[in-house]
Amino acid sequence: MTDLSLDRPSCLPPVNADRAPILVAGGALVLGFLVIATLVDLRQAMLFFVGGLLGATLYHGSFGFTGGWRRMVVERRGRAMRAQMLMIGVAAVAMIPLIAAGNLGGQALVGAVAPAGTSVLVGAAMFGLGMQLGGGCGSGTLFAVGGGSARMLITLTFFIVGAFIGTAHLPWWLGLPSLPAISIAAELGIVAAVLVSLAGLGLVAFVTAAIERRAHGDIEAEPGPSRPGWSWVLRGPWPLVGAGLLLALLNIATLLLAGHPWSVTFGFGLWGAKVAQAFGVPVESWEFWNWPGPQTALGSSVLADVTSVMNFGIILGAALAASLAGKFAPKAKVPFASMLAAAIGGILMGYGARLSFGCNIGALFSGIASGSLHGWLWFAAAFLGSLAGIWLRPVFGLDGFTRK
Repeated sequence: MTDLSLDRPSCLPPVNADRAPILVAGGALVLGFLVIATLVDLRQAMLFFVGGLLGATLYHGSFGFTGGWRRMVVERRGRAMRAQMLMIGVAAVAMIPLIAAGNLGGQALVGAVAPAGTSVLVGAAMFGLGMQLGGGCGSGTLFAVGGGSARMLITLTFFIVGAFIGTAHLPWWLGLPSLPAISIAAELGIVAAVLVSLAGLGLVAFVTAAIERRAHGDIEAEPGPSRPGWSWVLRGPWPLVGAGLLLALLNIATLLLAGHPWSVTFGFGLWGAKVAQAFGVPVESWEFWNWPGPQTALGSSVLADVTSVMNFGIILGAALAASLAGKFAPKAKVPFASMLAAAIGGILMGYGARLSFGCNIGALFSGIASGSLHGWLWFAAAFLGSLAGIWLRPVFGLDGFTRK
């Protein structure tokens, strides 16, 4: 399915593409938009559409944190990490002032600002370890599932389990030593917060470049389009930098539509709670599910939950992108050791994300772009956990680099 004809008009699917997945994924996106607009409202349907664009961008750009971090450690190549820093920086320039304003056109705006304490350190380290075993981060798991990966479906299933268990334990973790939620903009002012954030992101990019240059004598260049004309827009792959810039813009759009930045993992915990409730587990009596936001989400349809509808959109958007690229090819055979790593990684990511107020998206991307101190703490702890995960990968037969 990867031998694509390049001489057909770019508006047409690849010759070897299976049109059935294109029709199913495309039809599901259209139907989902209409159903959500009817049952909830147009704003929620637009967020579902943004999710679809996120999924297509993630897939075509192969934009995941897991592989990028692993490539930096194993191969000393930092192109992916520099694209991530650029993405967060572009979002921060817009989001920090917007969040500081607190309102735009009648829409209240709040940032991904959370306490910076023990739960973040432990949870982020667990997440970093888990994403190397599971093979994908929060967003990476979703777009890989959309692309047809059976292994990532296992990771996602246990991700949901871990996130659900985390909702039971989070109140205890929050009783451990912690700083309060600290907004850099509130402490230093908007301009200083933007400059400090950009300086921190720039420093990370500089360090990756220095390490890469020392190891290889050069900096890996961003490859140009792999297809003639504009056919690559529809079929991919997309340059990392371009994909990162589009993800930044889509996160800003999410903030303006939803009133808060892009997040992923709250939806997983909610899905787990809904399933548990259906089997008679008294989830509604748990402390976490009696907090205002979670209580409202648990008592409402998942279609009313912003994170859930955007996650659905990401999966379908990635499925459509994979189908248009001729790469939608579900593989059911997963070696036992790999399956075990996916399950362990999924549980660690789900539990860790709940403890640390998000994943690579909600805590790292949206957290730093919101000017939250906890986003930086999450980054440091997750990277250390990722180092441990990279070291453990060979135990499960996962040695070698795969960009996810």
